[in-house]
Amino acid sequence: MLRYLVQRFIAFIPTLLGVSVLIFFAIRLIPGDAISATLGTEAGMLTSNQRAALERYYGLDKPAGEQYFIWLGEALQGNLGYSIRHGKPVLELIIDRFPLTLELALLSVVIALAVGIPFGLLSAVYHNSVIDLLGRLFALIGLAVPNFLLGTIIIYVLSVYFRILPNAGNYVSLSADPLRNLQQLFFPAVTLGFAFSASVMRMTRSSMLEVLGEDYVRTARSKGLAEQRVILRHALQNALIPVVTLVGVQMGYLLGGAFIVEQIFALPGLGRLLVNAISQREYALVQGITLFIALNFVLINLLVDVAYAAIDPRISYGRRA
Repeated sequence: MLRYLVQRFIAFIPTLLGVSVLIFFAIRLIPGDAISATLGTEAGMLTSNQRAALERYYGLDKPAGEQYFIWLGEALQGNLGYSIRHGKPVLELIIDRFPLTLELALLSVVIALAVGIPFGLLSAVYHNSVIDLLGRLFALIGLAVPNFLLGTIIIYVLSVYFRILPNAGNYVSLSADPLRNLQQLFFPAVTLGFAFSASVMRMTRSSMLEVLGEDYVRTARSKGLAEQRVILRHALQNALIPVVTLVGVQMGYLLGGAFIVEQIFALPGLGRLLVNAISQREYALVQGITLFIALNFVLINLLVDVAYAAIDPRISYGRRA
């Protein structure tokens, strides 16, 4: 296992380098620069000497390749740059905003698993029944309704019919007030977890249907084991491997793709910070956040691989003879 982990960590290096190169040069293809985004219309009033001085100050006077290697060298030392608009180091901003996005993603995963796995299990056990029909209908609706539409509907219903709104604009951290924090994040987590639960339900159902036809399940039943034990102990455990894969992939997307929900519910998360940084041409901030999200993505996939061995003892990453 240790050798496998070392190999995976070594494989992370070219992945992260590729992401850093891609995002570094991609954002520079967007028209405009940090000076124009910061000064707005006043940027057109700058003299050539003033613009040249600002370019030297922001490091924009050097060729793009040289800028990349300077930034990469600083990043390897833990310095991801400085945000002009926020007046803070990029790493400090990431540390401030990431806990909210991480908590939102984890709550979404919990909701998705709590809803999707039981629905998928029941749908597979009662195949082609009314329960199966309702489960497939739920999955179809969950996959068809976009996050932004569901979030808007939730806010509209709560404000018009129940005269309440999700707390927005005054976010409270989990450590400061756990109850209020969960109240603020519950509906955003439901918005993100709804479509995810539909995917989990479909994956659980299809995997369970396949596993229930395996020889070892029939053998367990022939031994006289209770049906509940056969399903939960023998079938479900092996059927969860594709679900774990799905959770790992979706968790990575949730950490970087929750900006729509964060924007709708006015949550100061990492995704919303990234979108604002792109519109404001905050090169250092965009590069730092993207690299951080990529790092989380590869680490989550590593954890998924390790979870395979914990779920299914037949899977081993040890050295083979």
